[in-house]
Amino acid sequence: MTNKQKGIMCILISAFSFALMNLFVQLAGDINPIQKSFFRNLIAFLFAAAILFKEHDFSFQKRNLKYLILRSALGTIGILCNYYALGHLLLSDASMLGKLSPFVVLICSYIFLKEKMNGFQIFSIIVAFIGSLFIIRPGFSLTEMLPALMGLIGAIAAGSAYTTVRYLGLRGERGPFIVFFFSAFSCIAVLPYIIFNFEPMTIKQLGTLLLAGVAASGGQFGVTYAYKFAPARDISIYDYTQVIFAAVLGFIVFGELPDGLSLIGYIIICGISLLMYMYNMGYLKIRKDAKHHEQD
Repeated sequence: MTNKQKGIMCILISAFSFALMNLFVQLAGDINPIQKSFFRNLIAFLFAAAILFKEHDFSFQKRNLKYLILRSALGTIGILCNYYALGHLLLSDASMLGKLSPFVVLICSYIFLKEKMNGFQIFSIIVAFIGSLFIIRPGFSLTEMLPALMGLIGAIAAGSAYTTVRYLGLRGERGPFIVFFFSAFSCIAVLPYIIFNFEPMTIKQLGTLLLAGVAASGGQFGVTYAYKFAPARDISIYDYTQVIFAAVLGFIVFGELPDGLSLIGYIIICGISLLMYMYNMGYLKIRKDAKHHEQD
């Protein structure tokens, strides 16, 4: 399996895990978003710590410390802003803003990592974004300006954090330590608020949040390894499969059925993802070359 194929597989695992995490967060009920984010990162921290403990290696490259801090700060801002948006916006609007992060990854990778994009890759990202519009159909109003702005900041922060993950991978930093450092940083950042504003939870809510943390761990490890294996231009489009996974989980758990516009969106996203995969694997190029050969 090539690094590109590994990256695609990891981003798909990440997309499913984050869709599962959102499901558990919803099932947890009306709990403070910061408290939800704390449990999400606490479980990821324990998973990463267990892996590093098993390897007997908590070391990291000191030259990467500032980038680890940058990734963690951006990731923490992204989580808090996203959870704030989810608590004050329609779920569809908040999800729409979250889908802007792959664009931020591409832009940041182009600017800071010098990873160029070709016309087909740009076209695919635009088509996938249009597909998400069919599903989410945002409808912001002026009264929601602040929550919408927070959601936008969250998407920008998350996309920037993923770009930093890619850069750390290129500089040889290990995936488990990146997750460990980020999770520890995030937990410590919100701990004072949790201590003074903790909201009592039922056993069911606690269990649901712990499951959300497990799913988030899968998402964090998946996205960390994905951007270590492959550049954003090759794999970021597959992040849109989270919309598909969310629809399936919504049907299974809540009995939700997508309407006609949503189905069109699913077809667009699945179709362009398949074309991108074929393009990345060289299938489209081979067929094009064969056509030119026949004409000669």
